[in-house]
Amino acid sequence: TASAAAAAKEAGLPFDRSTPRDWVQRFWPILLLIVILLQFSRTWTPTIMVIGMVAVGVAFRYAGVHLPPAVRRYAWLILVIMLIGAYAALSLFGGVELDAWGGLHLTIFITVAGIVLAFPLGLLFALGRRSSLPLVRYLSVTYIEFIRGVPLITLLLMGAFALLFLLPPGTELGSVARMIVAIMLFTAAYVAENVRGGLQAVPKGQTEAGQALGLPAWKVMRLIVLPQALRAVIPAMVGQFISLFKDTSLLGIVGIVELLQVSSIANNQAEFLGTGLVDVTLPFVALIYWVGSYTMSRESRRLEKKLGVGER
Repeated sequence: TASAAAAAKEAGLPFDRSTPRDWVQRFWPILLLIVILLQFSRTWTPTIMVIGMVAVGVAFRYAGVHLPPAVRRYAWLILVIMLIGAYAALSLFGGVELDAWGGLHLTIFITVAGIVLAFPLGLLFALGRRSSLPLVRYLSVTYIEFIRGVPLITLLLMGAFALLFLLPPGTELGSVARMIVAIMLFTAAYVAENVRGGLQAVPKGQTEAGQALGLPAWKVMRLIVLPQALRAVIPAMVGQFISLFKDTSLLGIVGIVELLQVSSIANNQAEFLGTGLVDVTLPFVALIYWVGSYTMSRESRRLEKKLGVGER
């Protein structure tokens, strides 16, 4: 936010800084879920940590403490380096292997990994489908139509049982990593088709205007055509990502202990069955899926409104 405010100030543009009330209105489902999770905790440690982080954030906010401009500008790169360093540290000094993950954090991890990996791959296939090179175009069309013609569970089963046969001998790829590959390939095909529709919606005059300015073809696509195409397909793209988040529940079929599978395991414990209670975890799982889907939907509408999507 501080980086965006500084950029707006340099450009002489107005900037409305979000208030804490605005953040609460935007993310109240997630905040409600956090409160519910803290209520289920048997110790005060998680609650104290959350209150402490909020207190530090409020103190920095009202004390006027801001990160240096250079740090703000490369915050995403610093975050990536920190994540890679944390993963390397866990690998060196021990930690929970990826295949041993389960529950909510595994569902969120696979969803984020699928979105991050599938979006650029789908973008490349969408551009390849419109390429003037016959080989690139035919390969892109074949991939998109083949993947969209099979259900996700087929790719998950192939990833669980057949993917290792396609890799070089001695290659080790965990079950969770294979599921991420399958989900990435499935989602990329739908992202490519959404982006293709957005590219076709951009008037041809936009490309001709870029060419008249002397821009090369790749700059016309990157600076003129692609931003307009992505802006037009925000609703369809976010809808696909919401479907990806909910489709992670299929991973239980191939032995991945994701969120829905954890609830089933909890209900089938002998101690729970002896109480004679009905299934009490499914409503909580439904709440988590609703929070994730509703939050993405709200952020999509907010971005559409900000960019003027659908306005005449």
